[in-house]
Amino acid sequence: MLDIPFVATEIALVCAWLLARVALCARRREFSWRRELLSLVMLVNVAVIVRFTMFPFWPVDGQVQPLPFDPALAFPPRLNLVPLNEFFTYDSPRDIAINLIGNVAMFVPTGIVLPIVYPKLDSFAKVVGAGALLSLAVELVQLPFYTRVTDINDFMLNVAGVVLGYGVYALVKRSRRS
Repeated sequence: MLDIPFVATEIALVCAWLLARVALCARRREFSWRRELLSLVMLVNVAVIVRFTMFPFWPVDGQVQPLPFDPALAFPPRLNLVPLNEFFTYDSPRDIAINLIGNVAMFVPTGIVLPIVYPKLDSFAKVVGAGALLSLAVELVQLPFYTRVTDINDFMLNVAGVVLGYGVYALVKRSRRS
């Protein structure tokens, strides 16, 4: 069994992001502090999503617990493809609320940040599509980890969060015009 530490994962994410940003700036042969700061906002958004979708929700002694990986337990993966099938199987209404609110709230910033950071994502459909792809990627990455569940309900709630976030973005944008 392999324990994947939280901090090392976030450091690897930041390093990959930095390499991608350096390569992109080199390819474009231009550098913009404003663009890079906006890009940093998206990195923080993704880092928060990774934290709450891949690592155990509750810290122990103030520490985020590692993500366990055991190839012997990875397959068959824990997978739910039936909408609403397991949604109300939680032990308490509090757990249902945490799942519902958490999955939506976690992706609200994505719906706000995507059209700001990436101007080509200039429509509802493009932002929701990109947010859905991000959520799908998260769900697929969870497949080989026996402590995580790839769940259509999470995907739907994440996309609802993107839609809500884009709604906030569109309202603010509209109010700034008038």
